[in-house]
Amino acid sequence: MPLPPIAINERKLDEFLDRALGDIGAALSAALVVIGDRLGLYRAMAGAGPVTPSELARRTETAERYVREWLANQAAGGYLAYDPATRRYSLPPEHAAALADETSRSFLPPVFQIVTAAMKAESRVAESFRTGAGLDWCDADPALLADRERLLGAAGESRLAARIIPALDGVEAKLRRGARVADVGCGHGAATILMAEAFTSSHFVGFDRREEAIASARRRARQSGCEDRVRFEVARAHDFPGAGYDLVTCFDCLHHIVDPGGAARHIRRALASDGTWLVLESRAHDRVEDNLNPIGRVHYGASTMLCAPCSLAADGPALGAQAGESRLRRTVFAEGGFTRLRRALETPFDVVLEARP
Repeated sequence: MPLPPIAINERKLDEFLDRALGDIGAALSAALVVIGDRLGLYRAMAGAGPVTPSELARRTETAERYVREWLANQAAGGYLAYDPATRRYSLPPEHAAALADETSRSFLPPVFQIVTAAMKAESRVAESFRTGAGLDWCDADPALLADRERLLGAAGESRLAARIIPALDGVEAKLRRGARVADVGCGHGAATILMAEAFTSSHFVGFDRREEAIASARRRARQSGCEDRVRFEVARAHDFPGAGYDLVTCFDCLHHIVDPGGAARHIRRALASDGTWLVLESRAHDRVEDNLNPIGRVHYGASTMLCAPCSLAADGPALGAQAGESRLRRTVFAEGGFTRLRRALETPFDVVLEARP
């Protein structure tokens, strides 16, 4: 059905079309970033100086015709530099840190992997709009949990040990002396194992409701060589076993939890009298209008495609990735009986909250 006649400001229409064109190019290029990571194209260019399509194809054992188109796309998006005089492409060192160095705190390919995996679930999420039903991450795409784990990567160790844990009051000293830690919603165990590797006098247990995630975490623990101080069990956030924990952690999972208020009450009971609950969540302001920026756009997009459907799949409240600190205080921490809550650390993307009874 055609829209009723309305006055059109042609300048504003052109501005919007330019913005939409940029989004179309970005959407198509997301898959090409994943391909560049998977095939080692970025790694082959890092520190190698300017290359031709045929040189890069030989180094990576790929087809030159595809590499030629990929390089041109990446240069058009500003990810690569192009010299028309020599017809060579190069990867600036700053871009290499974000695209080729898996130990870098700025490593981006896992984010693009999550984006492309989320796109595969578009038709099912659209159906959920009609029915109100949920969609678990694993049902959306089995690779999503592994992609999420990769976000920690080798850079996660320095981030956890050098920034997040030290930001908490007195927690680092406890971990170095020897503490008991529960990592709730541990997924495949990346953060749990990183903490166990960094704090060798402490003991860690990771809990997740997904059996396949726990099986993967146990394999990773064996490979890491820290089985003597880390274990994994299938359990939910509101009934995991144990008590007297010095630290309970929830890394980017509180808004997925089926019963976040019930989880908060259980975590308070499971903590030692002087214990700490560490919650890492997406950085968000409390009002929608304050989140209308590029970071908010990313988080609202992830929340619509992944976070809210995942919570609804388990009959959760779908807090969303942009719940905001005030809402979390009212709906989760207060219900759990946590009287002391402070923002321990803030990054452009995340916030670390420290809660105590």
